[in-house]
Amino acid sequence: MITISDLAKDKVVKLRQDAELNENHFLRASVAGGGCSGLSYKLDFDDEIKPMDQEFEDKGVKIVVDMKSFLYLAGTELKFSEGLNGKGFYFDNPNASRTCGCGDSFSV
Repeated sequence: MITISDLAKDKVVKLRQDAELNENHFLRASVAGGGCSGLSYKLDFDDEIKPMDQEFEDKGVKIVVDMKSFLYLAGTELKFSEGLNGKGFYFDNPNASRTCGCGDSFSV
């Protein structure tokens, strides 16, 4: 399962509204090769479910992940920070053995 914090949920809802996307658009989380630690996180809005996608809903936010990415993201919580050390979404991923300083990439 993939979950979302309350603050991240509020930001996702606001971003979807600001982009004038309807309720059919969900949050797609994925992992791609790259970044200083080897794997990078990716977030986007989407409205197309693919055959092997894994679907989750937490706090009213639908989160969809392709099967390959789910192997790296199982148990992850999507969070949002407004702190002095950086503002934005980040992944609290129990599968990551190492992350880069910026938090955008990781390795297992």
